[in-house]
Amino acid sequence: MSQSAPAAETSRAVAMTTQTLSVVIPAYNEARTIHKILELVVDVPVGMHKEIIVVDDGSKDDTAQAVRNWAQAHADDPAVTVKVITKENGGKGTAVRRGIAESTGEFVIIQDADLEYEPADYPKLLEPMLKGEADVVYGSRILGPDRGGTLMFYLGGRVVTLATNLLYFCWITDEPTCYKLFRGDLIRGIPLVCKGFEFCPEVTAKVLKRGHRIVDVPIRYHPRTVQEGKKIRARDGFIALWELLKWRFIG
Repeated sequence: MSQSAPAAETSRAVAMTTQTLSVVIPAYNEARTIHKILELVVDVPVGMHKEIIVVDDGSKDDTAQAVRNWAQAHADDPAVTVKVITKENGGKGTAVRRGIAESTGEFVIIQDADLEYEPADYPKLLEPMLKGEADVVYGSRILGPDRGGTLMFYLGGRVVTLATNLLYFCWITDEPTCYKLFRGDLIRGIPLVCKGFEFCPEVTAKVLKRGHRIVDVPIRYHPRTVQEGKKIRARDGFIALWELLKWRFIG
């Protein structure tokens, strides 16, 4: 006999409270904003435990110590577990890979350490997964309400996205977005070799080649400039195109 609607909703709510969202935060010289982003992550209601994994990629400022201080202040919070990992500088991709490997959650999301993206969008990103409609969700800045940053970065993202759609016969709107949400067992089962910003095209290519559809969800976006600390450069766009082409035919 099937459950009544109220009983089914109750069962889902109970299940959600026993699940974990792993938030992987690669960080390099982000002492100025890391405290604020951690507060935003811990405050957003997602109906499940949060495992925050900050991977300090050899920062030259006080990023790692700022995270440790914050973690100590939240040590008694039963809704949050904080892991602080320090490593030699190796690039964003190496930090993301380490964070994914350390994650244990049923869901894993990538979160930049700056304030360009809003953790308040987590519930929207999780919704298609909790409904069983997706295994991978990307937060789309293109579908969202905010401006896309400088013309160079905007056009670069559009070109990379177009290349993805043409090479992999898919239809996504924002391939290079930071907000990539995965089922934990799926992303932990994908072998990755990226070192820098090529994490995005590599993981996108391997997800699509495994037959997983990527669902787009609109998100908010507050771009910062290079002068404000943005680390990606024009050459990373060319690297992304090469990675998409490379993984289309190998691996």
